[in-house]
Amino acid sequence: MSIIEVKVPQLSESVSEATLLTWHKKVGEAVSEGENLIDIETDKVVLELPAIKSGVLAKIIKADGTKVASEEVIAQIDTEGVATVAATSAVAAPAPVPPPSASPNKVSSQPAAVSPSARKLAHAHDVDAASVQGSGKKGMVTKEDVQGAVQQSNSLSSTPAVAVPSGDRPEQRVPMTRIRQRIAERLLQSQANAAILTTFNEVNMQPVIELRNKYKDAFEKKHGVKLGFSSFFIKAAVTALQKFPIVNASVDGSDIIYHGYFDIGMAIGSERGLVVPILRDADQLTLADIERKIVDFAARAKDGKLTMEELSGGTFSITNGGVFGSMLSTPIINPPQSAILGIHATKDRPVAENGLVVIRPTNYLALSYDHRIIDGREAVQFLVAVKEALEYPGRVLLDL
Repeated sequence: MSIIEVKVPQLSESVSEATLLTWHKKVGEAVSEGENLIDIETDKVVLELPAIKSGVLAKIIKADGTKVASEEVIAQIDTEGVATVAATSAVAAPAPVPPPSASPNKVSSQPAAVSPSARKLAHAHDVDAASVQGSGKKGMVTKEDVQGAVQQSNSLSSTPAVAVPSGDRPEQRVPMTRIRQRIAERLLQSQANAAILTTFNEVNMQPVIELRNKYKDAFEKKHGVKLGFSSFFIKAAVTALQKFPIVNASVDGSDIIYHGYFDIGMAIGSERGLVVPILRDADQLTLADIERKIVDFAARAKDGKLTMEELSGGTFSITNGGVFGSMLSTPIINPPQSAILGIHATKDRPVAENGLVVIRPTNYLALSYDHRIIDGREAVQFLVAVKEALEYPGRVLLDL
């Protein structure tokens, strides 16, 4: 017998503990090197813990739902062992379709093949993924299958967490996920520890729209990614930050830290909650670089694949409520940053130009800032600089 320990990976300095989600292997089951053993949820991301050696899972020391710290031993693998339990991981044969009367939350007698994204979604909604009928290849339970089971469960109010005191007034108590708890803590921290004000402006998006329409096909053909609007907003924000470095600064006790780099956080809404991956050195990125990173971040945020390093740090953030239809908002600062730019839905609106009323595609910009170090004058001038960079995008692209 040759035993090796399975340990929690090293967590970032800002993460003190994590939660074990679901073991994908049973004691006595064979494991292959690189195969995911368990998902580990921190307040920022869900990590997959792969086996470092092939063998047999000899012992599970920490069960599902246990809170763990960095480098803590959670299991053991016998690299010379012989499997005594049939494989039940996601590569197993699909389970028979359960009868129509089976509840989506009732534990199935036989395991089903479940994709990683489906498993994570099922855990978030307390659904037994193995009991869901799979529509994927070879009967694999997909994320869409789990979503359907969740909707059915909610419509029937059949989950055990639902309590009906009297009459037809159902209630459901569901524990916050770790990432949701962390979001709540940070939002309260931001409002409690910063003097937040918000200033607004409007921008005529016609020049950006015309530039994008003119070059979007050639851009996609050359760079292999679509030209969106986010890259223009990020470039405009960086241009304004270079003019007003205090907006890119942060507070540390009684000191102000001026950052000589521009790490822009781009808020992305995911099923697990809001995440803010960081575009490092955004001033050195081209429009194509930015668009590729945004597409990559969005895809991996959906599957919970962002790393803790990608979600840590940042000197300034941008949040785009416009993708959900928001017309105006007052975004909350992401501490320890001192400001955040909110962008919204672009709509045709009547505006006055040279004494005439004309229709222009208009976007309302909102800058929330920490009044402890940023004065109103600087906040307004910063937002005007963003507006000018968007209304005259050629100047930014030509570095004028």
